[in-house]
Amino acid sequence: MKKENVMETLKQPRILTGVAMFIALNVILNYFNVMIGNTLRIGISFLPIAVCGMLYGSMIGGIAGAVGDIVGFITKPTGDGYFFGFTISAFVVGYLFGLLLHHKPITLARIAGAVLLYTIIITLVLSPLWLSMLYGSSLFAIPRIYKAILQYPINVVMLYTVTKCLSQYNIINRIC
Repeated sequence: MKKENVMETLKQPRILTGVAMFIALNVILNYFNVMIGNTLRIGISFLPIAVCGMLYGSMIGGIAGAVGDIVGFITKPTGDGYFFGFTISAFVVGYLFGLLLHHKPITLARIAGAVLLYTIIITLVLSPLWLSMLYGSSLFAIPRIYKAILQYPINVVMLYTVTKCLSQYNIINRIC
């Protein structure tokens, strides 16, 4: 989607309201994360951004992810301060799910593939990179790999269930 198209799309009240709703859900779900130490977080706050990307496209999903990260930090500061790397990760989440799921049929294989890429790119590459830059922690950590393996099927089931429910009850056409 071109920049002009994104801006024109976001000027539509129905679209803007839907994106704002997903950003708000993302911020709210960030309050329910479980922190294990300083560097390991378990949560489901990716779901609203993934659905936003699926419904509105990669650029809008990415923007929603970045805005959700910034608003989430303002409402619930964590760590030693704001770090732009996590905003980049949040943008990538929305962009990735928009790229892989927007205007495509919802299948378990497609959802599983998108969540697998999310797990590899965000959980196993970007997050360790940012944490290494911030805290000097190891780029390769066994607990992070265990977390990724355990959370992957949970994330797949949750995203698949949410997207199927949205399409089954025709909510997608009401939001978009």
